[in-house]
Amino acid sequence: MNEIDPSKYQNIINRSTPKPKKNYLKGLLIRTMVVIVLFLSIAIFYKSNTDFKNIIDKYIYSDSISFTKIKKFYNKYLGGVLPKIKEENTSLVFNEKINYISKEKYYDGVHLEVESNYLVPSLEEGMVVFIGYKEHYGNTIIIESLDGIYYWYGNISNTSLKLYDYIEKNTFIGETSNDLYLVFSKDDNYLDYEEFIN
Repeated sequence: MNEIDPSKYQNIINRSTPKPKKNYLKGLLIRTMVVIVLFLSIAIFYKSNTDFKNIIDKYIYSDSISFTKIKKFYNKYLGGVLPKIKEENTSLVFNEKINYISKEKYYDGVHLEVESNYLVPSLEEGMVVFIGYKEHYGNTIIIESLDGIYYWYGNISNTSLKLYDYIEKNTFIGETSNDLYLVFSKDDNYLDYEEFIN
């Protein structure tokens, strides 16, 4: 009986065995080194230059930081820490403005009468910075846009959003029944809702 010599087929076996991807580790190492070098450079410059220190102190300690802009910049130029898993975009997206039956001023924003079980789209892209209860508005989701405006969506239920999610414009925020409350604010000032709702 003929026996199979495994050494003859070793090349075929080696070709079919998947090899570990070194690109992920290399990319992670490069991103980590870039962040460390940037951090150390800024720290050294901060300690040695008083003008730079005063500028940093002014903008970091006295103004509010827009984490939405930081996250978008980080994702654009450095990518996530973990490799991106390609997945289908299953988030509900609308191509229309908010439809309402009537509107009236309500505390710091506007009360919109909408259809029952109305699906609420986001008015702008941004980061979810608050999910919880707000007096007068019920269950509220607040999204900080890239221009620093906070969009409040009140009386929201059935949402799949989580804190610090980054969402695109017209993404499904949640569901509301008959009453939707919207508030717009920037730098601790409430903005006129007429600028945002036609």
